[in-house]
Amino acid sequence: MAPAFRFQELEAIRSRAKTPKEAGVMALFYPDVRQIAHLLLILRKTYKGVHSNQIAFPGGKVEKGDGDLLATALRETQEEVGVPISAVQVVRSLSQVYIPPSNFEVQPFIGLCPEPLPFSLQESEVEALVEVRVADFMDDANIRTQQLSTSYAENVQVPTFYLNGHTVWGATAMMMSEIKELLEQVL
Repeated sequence: MAPAFRFQELEAIRSRAKTPKEAGVMALFYPDVRQIAHLLLILRKTYKGVHSNQIAFPGGKVEKGDGDLLATALRETQEEVGVPISAVQVVRSLSQVYIPPSNFEVQPFIGLCPEPLPFSLQESEVEALVEVRVADFMDDANIRTQQLSTSYAENVQVPTFYLNGHTVWGATAMMMSEIKELLEQVL
């Protein structure tokens, strides 16, 4: 889901980058009260920063005391959306994604909650939940190319997911693309 021109650019930037900050995020799958499978995304608050008002997975940067990136992803998921660490069954990690505008290396994980859970938003960081039906996520009709202006380029064609009225692009879309490929292998 990266725009074609970004592959070489990302590699060049990565080789020049100072030591990136590390982060962990959680792609959380869960049933709703009707037992329909969902994938949880969040809409970030508007703030002065390159990821303002974007759709993302719950997660964030490593803090002192986090044993590893999985611990970071689980802690951040609990803080941002109120899912207890003990309620998440971790399935696996995904490919790390480097994000040049913020100089973050992000480690995504897939997690499952077998039961519906009440969510509780961290109001200082999360504007809203975006609860995506897995059937909608897997529907190729929701994959598009859209012209966007980003922190690194104006009016570029970017591959996106269009879900629940939201455009998901960049690192989150790349992670979602890997998840979609994995699910297609087993469905």
